[in-house]
This record gives sequence, structure tokens and C-alpha cells, in this order.
Amino acid sequence: MRTPGFCYSDSPDFLKGHGFTRAKAPSRREWALARAAILLALFFLTPLARAQTLRLAAAADLQPLLPPILSAFHQQTGITVLPSYESSATLATEIINGAPFDLFMAADMSFPQRIIDAGKATESHPVAYARGTLVLWTRYGSGIQPLSLDSLSGPHVHSIAVANAQHAPYGRAAQDALQHLGLFPATRPKLVIAENIAQAAQYADSGNAQVGFISLTSALTPRLRADGHYVVVPQTAYAPIVQGAVIVRSSASATAAERFLDFLRSPRIARILAARGLEPIH
Repeated sequence: MRTPGFCYSDSPDFLKGHGFTRAKAPSRREWALARAAILLALFFLTPLARAQTLRLAAAADLQPLLPPILSAFHQQTGITVLPSYESSATLATEIINGAPFDLFMAADMSFPQRIIDAGKATESHPVAYARGTLVLWTRYGSGIQPLSLDSLSGPHVHSIAVANAQHAPYGRAAQDALQHLGLFPATRPKLVIAENIAQAAQYADSGNAQVGFISLTSALTPRLRADGHYVVVPQTAYAPIVQGAVIVRSSASATAAERFLDFLRSPRIARILAARGLEPIH
């Protein structure tokens, strides 16, 4: 549709007469240079775009405390971390079988070592980032007063939630503590086995078990602090729960993973971890 009073022509004389010039078509050389520039930009920008999302396989004991740390990391770096929480054993098996994770944060050092032994990690040794603490927790209304490790062998305690020792380092620590303290024979029939430490906490909090061996990180969450109380299991009763991490060799975001590990071990984050139940590694 033409605009009233305006006549358009693409003739050279018309264009020149009205102050216009015909655009010159790009030469083949100019097209080639433009295409090369676009491809070069994509080559360098694609890794950066990938690095903005980090896929994290995280042990279940980290679920109560990681979200604000991941948020702080995103605010500082622009990198989004997408966590998947499970038992350390389950996550290690998934990574060995090719699950597309960039970083693995386990609840001990043995499961990251499995990743290394399978040739699936960039490191030759797991990177220690914290030390965990095992506690015995019960609801305020459980009727177990006073709460103590010795009370577990008594007749008033019928069910004890504990993470699977084959899958979860905290479950292994609980079993070791019971054996070290001579309580395992009396408590073994009372054990309610959970898949991971988060599920053990859920069992104890919901009443599916009277007490539970859980991580200090779980016991310090607002909900469990409001619902019950805990006693610390002597650290001499079980092997140290040194928590380790590895970067997955197939990761396209290894640089982002390294930045996150550095961030995690910074003094600021170490203080946050300590306040939430994980001792920093000196």
C-alpha cells in the first residue's frame, strides 16, 4: 500500500534526487569474514555459556546447608549450581556409570576415591572440604529422658533410625560407634535402616523411629531444633568423617567447578559451614 502523496521509485536518479543511495551488496570476501567472526565468537562464548550452570552431585547431609551457599556463589559469580542430593554411594555409582555431573561432594573421602580409581575424576586425590559430626537426636515428645547413648540398650527404646552403612558414611559411623561403645548387640534388632542421612532424620522426626543417628547439619536445621534435641556422639567412637570432593573428568564446566571449590573453602564460607555443623579442614 502506498502512502498518499508519496511516489517511490528505485531508480538511481530518483534515489540521488531524494538524498538516498542504494546499499552496496556485501562481497563474498565480506560475507566470509563476517561468518568467520560469528563462528569465532561462538567458539569462545559457548564454553562460557556452559560454565554458567554447574551440575552438582551432593551428599544428603549437605541438603540442609547448601542452598544459601549456592545462592551466594551465584550472586558473586553468576554461575548457577543445580544440586542433586542422594547418598554418597548412589551418586558415586551414577557418576561411574556416566551421569552428567560436573562436581561430586561426598560425605567422606572413600566415594570420591572410587571416582578417581575409575578414571572419572580430574584430581589424583579427593579435595577435603569439611569434617562432619554424628549426633543422636530425638523428638521432645519421644519419652526418652534423659537422652544418652547408654539409653539405647534399655527397654524404653524400641526403634533407632540409622542410615544404611553400605551407602552412607554417617550410617557407617553410627554402626562403628555402636560397636566401639559395646552397644551393637543390644541395639541391632532396633535399627530402622534409612537410605541416607536425610531419610534417617525424617524417620526420627516423623515418629517412625524414637531416636536417630543423624548429622549435626541436620540437627541444627530450624525444624529439628524446634522439634527435638540431640547429644553429640564422641568422635573417638568412629573414624573421622572427612568430606571430600572431586571434579568429574567429563565435565564441560571444570573451570566453574574449580571456582566453586575455591569459594567453598574460603574463610567466609568456612565460617558458615562451621555454624551449620561442618568443621572446616585446616
